[in-house]
Amino acid sequence: MTCCEGWTSCNGFSLLVLLILGIVLNAIPLVFNFVDEGKVVHNPISCFEWWFPGIIGAGVMVIPATTMSLAARKRACCNNRTGMFLSSLLNVITVIGAVYCMLVSILALSEGPLICNSQENSTFNCEFSFKNLTDIDPDSFNLQWFFSESCVAPPDFDNLTINGVTASDWRNYTLNFDSKENKHRVIHFSVFLGLLLVGILELLFGLSQMVIGFLGCLCGVTKRRSRIV
Repeated sequence: MTCCEGWTSCNGFSLLVLLILGIVLNAIPLVFNFVDEGKVVHNPISCFEWWFPGIIGAGVMVIPATTMSLAARKRACCNNRTGMFLSSLLNVITVIGAVYCMLVSILALSEGPLICNSQENSTFNCEFSFKNLTDIDPDSFNLQWFFSESCVAPPDFDNLTINGVTASDWRNYTLNFDSKENKHRVIHFSVFLGLLLVGILELLFGLSQMVIGFLGCLCGVTKRRSRIV
């Protein structure tokens, strides 16, 4: 097995783990909402989970490249020049899905859960729009809805930084489930931070496989295996 084939096989396994993790993370707020409220679509945690960044972006869109990459381990379609080229090409879909997952996660972390919105019962921001993804303003991005004692920012919030929050303060008003607000905040933050990390890793693996697949197409694969295919 050449270096290109070995990395492709390892890359396929890594993408498989990430896509499963993305689907599970996306499903957490949906399952929690069903268990807590008894209804799937009633009073969702944030609505961004209904954009399916983990199920579609980090999940379904990664399946073609993952399947092709895992074929390298089975001496199948990825062990020839054409297969390596297709592996590189299919990872373009992976990159697009990863970017979509990242953008939705960043927007979700910026907005916070619905319970922190003055229009908590409104589903206005549940409507999907690519314009929402392109209107992300880095200057206005903050996590005050999570690091403050409540969704209403304290007067001296400008002096409150992540480094300034002690471990005891953190446990007092974030990592506890003593209220509905805290439940929604912790779940929202954990899910979309996890999806952001999944999207970043899938982006890196996808880009690297595009390069490796192109090199495998140029340099070829193991002769013994190429005769088998």
